Amino acid sequence: MWSHWPQLRITFRLVVNESHGTLFATESLSVGLESAGFVTSQLVKRIVVLPINNEFGNTAKVHLNIKEFKVLDNLCKMLYESVDNANRLQAERALAELATSPECLQRCTLLLQSGTVPYAQLVASNTLLKLLTSKTGVNLQQRLELCTYLLNYLGERSSSLPPFVVSSLCQLFARLTKLGWLDYDLETKTFPFREPVNSIARLAEESVDRGLLAVQLLALLVSDMNTMAGVDSISKQRKIALSFRDCHLLDIFKLSTSMLEKVIGASVDQTQLQLVNGLLQLSLNCLTFDFIGSLSDESGDDNVTVQVPTIWRIAFTDGGVISMFFRLYNVLPMELSGKVLQNIVQLSSLRRTLFSSNERQAYLAEIVKGVKAESFHEFCRVVSRLKSNYQLCELMKVEEYAGMMALLADFTIHSLRAYEFSVNSTYYLLSFWQRMVSSVPYVKATDPHLLNLYCPKITSAFIESRLEYAKAVVRGEVPEDPLDDQVSIQQVMEQFAIICRCEYDKSAQLMITLFDHDFAIFERATNPPSADVNISVVRLTWLVTIIGAAVQGRAAFSNSDEHDVVDGDLVCRVLKLMELSDGRLSTGVPGNLKLEMAFLYTLEQFRKVYVSDQIQKLGRVYDQLEKNLGLQDESAVLVVYVRKIITNLKYWAREEKLIDQTLNLLNELSLGYTAARRLVRLPDIQLLLNNHTAQHFAFLSSDTDLVTMRSRTTFYASLMRLLCLDLSEDDPLFISFMQPLTDTVREICDVFAMNTPSVDQERVQRAVIGLCRDIRGVAISCHTKMVYAMLFDWLYPNVFSIMARSVELWTGCTDVVSPVLKLLCELCQNKQQRLQFEMSSCSAVLLFREVSKIICTYGERMLALPAVQPENAYRERYKNISSCFATLKMALSGSYVPFGVFRLYGDTCLQDALSMFVKMFMVIPESDFHSYAKIAQNFYSLLECIAQDNICFLSNVQPDVFTSILRYIQQGTVSLDAVVVTASCATLDMLLNYLYRRLTRATPIRTHVGAEPEGENCIRALEAQPSLLSEVLAVMLNAVIFDDVKCQWSMSRPLLGLILLQEEFFQQWKMDLINQQPAEKRVLFEEILMSLIFMSSIPAIKPLITYYGRWAIGDNVKLLSSERGCVGGMSSSMQGGSFSSLMRYLEVVKL
Repeated sequence: MWSHWPQLRITFRLVVNESHGTLFATESLSVGLESAGFVTSQLVKRIVVLPINNEFGNTAKVHLNIKEFKVLDNLCKMLYESVDNANRLQAERALAELATSPECLQRCTLLLQSGTVPYAQLVASNTLLKLLTSKTGVNLQQRLELCTYLLNYLGERSSSLPPFVVSSLCQLFARLTKLGWLDYDLETKTFPFREPVNSIARLAEESVDRGLLAVQLLALLVSDMNTMAGVDSISKQRKIALSFRDCHLLDIFKLSTSMLEKVIGASVDQTQLQLVNGLLQLSLNCLTFDFIGSLSDESGDDNVTVQVPTIWRIAFTDGGVISMFFRLYNVLPMELSGKVLQNIVQLSSLRRTLFSSNERQAYLAEIVKGVKAESFHEFCRVVSRLKSNYQLCELMKVEEYAGMMALLADFTIHSLRAYEFSVNSTYYLLSFWQRMVSSVPYVKATDPHLLNLYCPKITSAFIESRLEYAKAVVRGEVPEDPLDDQVSIQQVMEQFAIICRCEYDKSAQLMITLFDHDFAIFERATNPPSADVNISVVRLTWLVTIIGAAVQGRAAFSNSDEHDVVDGDLVCRVLKLMELSDGRLSTGVPGNLKLEMAFLYTLEQFRKVYVSDQIQKLGRVYDQLEKNLGLQDESAVLVVYVRKIITNLKYWAREEKLIDQTLNLLNELSLGYTAARRLVRLPDIQLLLNNHTAQHFAFLSSDTDLVTMRSRTTFYASLMRLLCLDLSEDDPLFISFMQPLTDTVREICDVFAMNTPSVDQERVQRAVIGLCRDIRGVAISCHTKMVYAMLFDWLYPNVFSIMARSVELWTGCTDVVSPVLKLLCELCQNKQQRLQFEMSSCSAVLLFREVSKIICTYGERMLALPAVQPENAYRERYKNISSCFATLKMALSGSYVPFGVFRLYGDTCLQDALSMFVKMFMVIPESDFHSYAKIAQNFYSLLECIAQDNICFLSNVQPDVFTSILRYIQQGTVSLDAVVVTASCATLDMLLNYLYRRLTRATPIRTHVGAEPEGENCIRALEAQPSLLSEVLAVMLNAVIFDDVKCQWSMSRPLLGLILLQEEFFQQWKMDLINQQPAEKRVLFEEILMSLIFMSSIPAIKPLITYYGRWAIGDNVKLLSSERGCVGGMSSSMQGGSFSSLMRYLEVVKL
C-alpha cells in the first residue's frame, strides 16, 4: 500500500433507499499521520447523501435521485461510445454543465468511486481538472483532501483501471500539486503539497508493484510543472517551476537514471518494458524542463541548448549517463529506441559552460563513440546537435573523427538516396554538413577537416536523389511532391547552398551536365508533351531551384572570380529556359506553375547577390551573361526581370501564390535606390505606370478571387515608389497615374447615389475591396509631406464617403470592412512626418473627423449585430476591432492633430471615438483578450496614448469600466509580450501618478480651456474595489522579486506609486513574505525588500512621485536582478547599491 504518505482515505459504498428513491453513500474517512514508522488512525463512519455543497467530507445532506445518478453515468458512456453524433453532442453539453455546478466536486468524487464504466472516471477527472482553474475553484483544504484521496484511490485501483483513466488521474494529481506548491501551512511550518513527492520517489525504487504508477506520477508532475496550464500568471508559474527545479528535479532525474542503469544486463519482460518506457519519459521530461524560464520551443533546433543548473554538473562530467543511454539503445527493443535517442538528443545539447575544457572534450568523445545509424529521425537530430553545440576544432580533436566523418558521409548519401524518408530528417542531416562547411574558415588550413573529400559526394547524392524523386512523382510512385511545400524546400536549399560551395567546380559541372540533358528534351517537346518531357519538366524545376540555391551560397563566401564565372554559366542556362518557357506561353501552350516558382526563386537569389545596392558590383558574372545572352550590364538584366514580371502578371493572373511572389520581386527591386532609378527609366516600367488597369492585367479585375486581391497592395506600393522618384510638386503626373483609380471611385459613388436594390451587391463589394487595397498600396509609398498632401486632396471627400458608406452597409462582411479599416490605419500613420501639413491647412482635422466618423459608424452597427460563434469571433469581430484600436493609436500618437480645438468648438469627434473604444474593448471576453497578440498589443498601445494626453477621459468612464481597465493592465504587466508589458506599465504609471496627485493635492486644479473636466468615477471605482490596487502591487512585486523580468525598467516605473498608495498592504505583504521563509533566511529577505523600496519609508520624499523617484527604484530593480541568487533569488550585497541610488535621489530633491 501507499504507506509512505499521510493517510486520508475516503471510500464510498452505495446504499439505495427504495422508499425515497435516494442514493446514499456510506463514507469511511480515515485520517492519520505517519510518525516514527507507524500509522495512527481514527476511523469515522458517517452517512453522506451526495452531492453536497459543503466542503470535502462535510456531513451536510442533499438528496440526489437515483435516476439522476444513472443519467450521469450513462452520459459518460454515451460521450465516448455512441456512434450517433447528435447523442455525443448532447452528452458533451450536458456534462459540460457539470463543471459549473455547485456540487461539481461531490458529483465527480461519486463518479470516481462508483461509476459503472471507465469513462465515468475519465469524465470525473477531466471535470475536476477544469474545476481547479475555474473562477469558483476549489479551496485549499478541499484540494489537499482531494490530492490525498487521489493517491489512495490510485494505489488501490490503478491495476484495475484502463491506462487512459490512470493517466488522466495522474495528470489531475500533478495539477493539484502544482497549484498548491507554494501553499504554506503556518501551523506545521510545511508545504503540504510537496510532501508526497519524496514518498512517491521512494516508492518507485522500493515497490515493484507500484513502481510504474509512481514513475508515471512523477513524469506527469515534471511535465505539468513545465507548463502554464492552470496558472493565471507568468510570475507565479516561474516561482513554482524554479522552486520545483531547485527542490526535486535533480533527485528525480537521478532516480530515473539509476533505475535505468539496473535494466542493462537484466532480462526485461513486458511489464518491465512499461516501467522502462515510463523511466525514459521521466528522464526526457527532466532534460526538456525550462530551467531558466526561456520558454523555448522544441519544434525548432536552431541554437537549442539545455540550460541545466551548475549543481547538475556532477551528474554528467564522468560521461556515465550518456554512455548508459547508448548502451540502453543496444539492449532495448526497437519500439523504445526513439525515446532513448530523444534523451540522447537532449544530452548532446547540454550547455558548454557546464564543463571544463577537458571535461567537454571527454563528454564529446562519449557522444561520438555512441553514434550509430539507427532510428533514423532521432539519429539525424543527434548528428545536427553535434555541430550546433560543439566547434569544428573540438570535433577534429576526437580520435574517432575521421572514422565518424566517413560513416556519417556514407550514412548521409544513403539517406538522401532513400528519398522515402522524411524531408524533416534530411533537414537535420544537411544542417550538420552546412554548419561544418561554414566553420572551415575558422580552422587552420593545414588541419584535415576532410570536408573537401565528402561534401562533393553529398552534393552529388542530393542532386541525383532529388531528380530520382521527380521521376517517382511523375510516375505516381510516391504520394507527395516535395515541391508543393515551398517553405520546406527553401529551408533545405539554404543548407544546400553552403554545402555545394565546398569544391564548387565539381558540383557546378554536375548541375550543368544534368541541366543540358533535360533542357534538350524540353526544347524538343511537342504539344501535348510526352512522358519523357513531363519528367524533364519536373527535373528542370528541381535543377532551377538547386541553381538558385547555389547562387545564394555565394553571399556566404569571400570573393572568388572563378566561382562568379560558374554562377554566370548556371544562371545563363536558367534564363534561356525561362525565355523558352515564356515564349510558349504567348502561343497558348500551358506552362508549369512549379517551374515558374523555381524561376522566381532563382531570380530572387541572383538579385540578392548580384543586383542589390548593398553588394559590390561583380564583373565576371556579367561577362558570362554578355557572352551567352548579350546582357551587358545590370540595366540589361533588369529588363529581363521586368519582362518576366509583366509576363507573370499577364498570363498567371489566377495563381495567387505566383502573383504574390512576382510582386514581391518587383517590390524588392523598387526598394533599392540604384536599381529603382534604372527601373523607372525602362520602357516596360513606363508601360506599367501608364496602364495599370484590368484591361491590361487581369489580376486587377474585380472578378479576381479575394485572396489574389491582397497582392494589389504590394503592386501599387511598388509602382508608387517608382513614381515618386520623378514626382515633383507638379500634379499632372500624379493625377495621370491615379486616373484608373479615379474612374473606379466615380463608378462606386454613382452606384451608392443610385441606392437601388437591383445593384449587384457582390460586384460593388469587390470593387470597394480592390479600391481600398490599391489606395493602401499607394499610401504606403507616400513618404513625403508633399506627396501625401496630393494623396489626401485626391481622397477627400469621395473616398472617405465610400469608406463610411461601406462599413455602414456591410458591417458584418469582414471581407469588406477589413480592407477599409486597414486603409484608414495606413492613412493615419505619420511616418517620416508626412502628415505635418502647412499651417494654413485643415487637412489633419478633417482626417481625424473622418476617422472618428468611420470608426463610430462601424462600432455602432457592429455592436447591434447578433453574437457570432466562438470559432468565428476573431475573423468577424476581433480582427476589425483590433484595426480600430490601431487606427486610433496612430491618430492619437501622430502629433499632427490639435485635439484641444474639438472641445473648444463643440466638436465631439474625439469624445465619440474614445467612447467607442471603451464599448469595443468591453465586447471582447476576458478569456479571449490575451489569446490574440494583435488585439492585446493594439489595445495596450492605444490605452497608453489615451492615458498620456486624455487621462481625464479615463477618470470619467463608468466605475466598472475603470475597474476592468485596471485588471487588464494588471494582466498586461506580466505578459510574455514585451510590447504589452511596456505599454501596460507606462499606462499604470501615468494613472497612479494622476491618482496620487489628485488624492494628495491641497489646492484645486487649474482648468484649461478646451480640456475635459476631471471625473469622480475613477475614485468611486477604487472605493468600490479597495483591494484592486493591492492586487496589482502584489503581482508586480512578485514578478520583480522572484521572476527573471525581461522589461525591468518598465516594471519598476509604477512601483513607487503603488507602494505609496497601498503602504499598509505593502507592509503586511512584506511581513507575510518574510514569515514564509526559513528562519535563517528572513533577515536576508528583509534587507532585500528594504533595499528595493527604502525611500518609501522616508516621509520627506513621500509626496514626490517624480521622475527621479521612479528612476531610483528602477536602479534598484536592476541591481536586484543582477544580484539575484539562489535563495528567493537575492543577495544582500546590493544594499550598498540601493543606498547610493537613494543618496543620488535625495541630492536631486534638495536641488
